[in-house]
Amino acid sequence: MNGSRTRAQAGVNLPALRHHNAALVLDLLRAAGAEGISRLELAEGTGLTPQAVSKITARLREDGLAVGAGLRPSTGGKPRTVLRLVPDAQFAVGLHLDRDGLTAVLVDLAGRPVAVTTAPLDLGAPAEQVLADAADAVRDLSAAEPHKPVLGVGVAVPGPLDHRDGVLHRVTGFPRWDGYPLRAALAERTGLPVVLDKDTNAAALALALGGAGGGDFAYLHLGTGLGVALVLGGEVHRGARTGAGEFGHQTLQLDGPLCGCGGRGCIEALCLAAEARGDRGEAARVLGTGAANLVGLLDIDRVVLGGRTVAADEDAYVRGVRAVIEERAARGGAGGG
Repeated sequence: MNGSRTRAQAGVNLPALRHHNAALVLDLLRAAGAEGISRLELAEGTGLTPQAVSKITARLREDGLAVGAGLRPSTGGKPRTVLRLVPDAQFAVGLHLDRDGLTAVLVDLAGRPVAVTTAPLDLGAPAEQVLADAADAVRDLSAAEPHKPVLGVGVAVPGPLDHRDGVLHRVTGFPRWDGYPLRAALAERTGLPVVLDKDTNAAALALALGGAGGGDFAYLHLGTGLGVALVLGGEVHRGARTGAGEFGHQTLQLDGPLCGCGGRGCIEALCLAAEARGDRGEAARVLGTGAANLVGLLDIDRVVLGGRTVAADEDAYVRGVRAVIEERAARGGAGGG
């Protein structure tokens, strides 16, 4: 799934796209929650024919992924049968491979965490060691629900990367990963389907699917590095080569400190340098300057902050970023984000 939407992407009535259409139906079932959703609403939400929806829901019920949730009064004709998702029928594993840590989570079909583990990780270690640590985490979490199948693994890592092909590019500070096919390598290790995306995109998608509200927004993640994810038109915007969001490497100071990317005066380097010397107010102002640039450039509605560095003092970062955006807006230099 590329992003959030109140209406699922239109389905296609072709046998070859059976799995795609089933995924659309499952997504609407997930969004409907315990109240459930009727087959007619599923057809309207996916663009599939009622006959196609009936076949898909019949298979989902046979597989134990959906069950009846009662009847809904009809405005004419028979009452409508309502279906709901069975969240604990199957599970998936999510991995966050950060520069210095590994977080693994087992989630049900509704995206609710069932088990979480954390461990140190050296992203600069040989690829085989990083892969072994990631595969071990998948195995250990899968054992938490031994009688329920694990559908696959979602991996979030620092960018840049190629989302379509599952290949890493030059992760800042770790150039050895450039061109490494992480998705294929981890799939071979675990025997499970793997989806790979930037950690910022994964976080923005979670926010959007979790009901963060409509409209366009930018998610700014300041942790061991700085990145951004953009939700535009209801979808995560990845760009033509899926490399959008390398926000941390905008140059703000031509003669600034050297950044891990090889440039000077990048927002990431300036923010982290200010944090390192204990000047959180300056770090927030630098982040706010970049955020104000985004608001003015894209005319987005909201900016959402996250990441471990922000979490260490949320109020200071929110105040600092908001102050810069509002000051820019007052001068007519940014939108109303």
